[in-house]
Amino acid sequence: MKIKEVLSALEQFAPLPLQESWDNAGLQVGLTETEVSGALLCLDVNEKIVDEAVCKGCNLIVSHHPLLFRGLKTISDMTDVQRTVMKVIQNKLCVISMHTNIDNAHGGVNFRIAQKLGLQDVHFFAPKSVDGLEGGSGAVGILVEPMAADDFVLKVKKTFDVECAMCNELLRRPIQRVAICGGAGDFLLDEAVKTGADAFITGEMHYHQYFGYEQQIQICVIGHYQSEQFTAEIFQEIIQRECPDVKTEIAETVTNPILYL
Repeated sequence: MKIKEVLSALEQFAPLPLQESWDNAGLQVGLTETEVSGALLCLDVNEKIVDEAVCKGCNLIVSHHPLLFRGLKTISDMTDVQRTVMKVIQNKLCVISMHTNIDNAHGGVNFRIAQKLGLQDVHFFAPKSVDGLEGGSGAVGILVEPMAADDFVLKVKKTFDVECAMCNELLRRPIQRVAICGGAGDFLLDEAVKTGADAFITGEMHYHQYFGYEQQIQICVIGHYQSEQFTAEIFQEIIQRECPDVKTEIAETVTNPILYL
């Protein structure tokens, strides 16, 4: 099976028109006519990920975050991105990135977060249609049983194996309706309030946005990497279903650059 067939399967699930205007999802580096020897699935692409792909005999890397986000005017050894691009080319690999298109796809990143939390009746809370394609930003769902705010935060921390969660004042009412946006989702906080959510989970948020929502909604910020860590599972399920002969490996390399000390 050729890499272009894997690319097609991924883009059928998360069509590129669903990506945000500022994004650069899709094919990043490499030749898609090449036969697939295996696909390494990850959140970020760096030199260590390339080394792992080579070690595991995978000539395809599928990442969530694009390797090429901003344009490169030089390819040398000056930056980590440039060095990674060089290493990808030297090892004849291919890199595909599914970013905001899989954020905005039904069954994508936010739906996976909801699944991990056991939410029911999950749907977009900021739906949109692009060229006849239905998608949306964020997802909202219902906990089977209402929870006290402190128990809810503990559940989130355990589910995503986070060492700390940044929260506003604990809500003094039960939490049942939960809004979600993986990654940097603070732009959806007001939409989450409008949808009647009791809590809003995201990966990162600006300091000043914590103000003014006391006893209105429970903010729970768990880290960008942590919120999106299960995205590789989605890639694996798509490839195993649509391209069953392709070997898939979820990366063991942890690319989170943030340490909690």
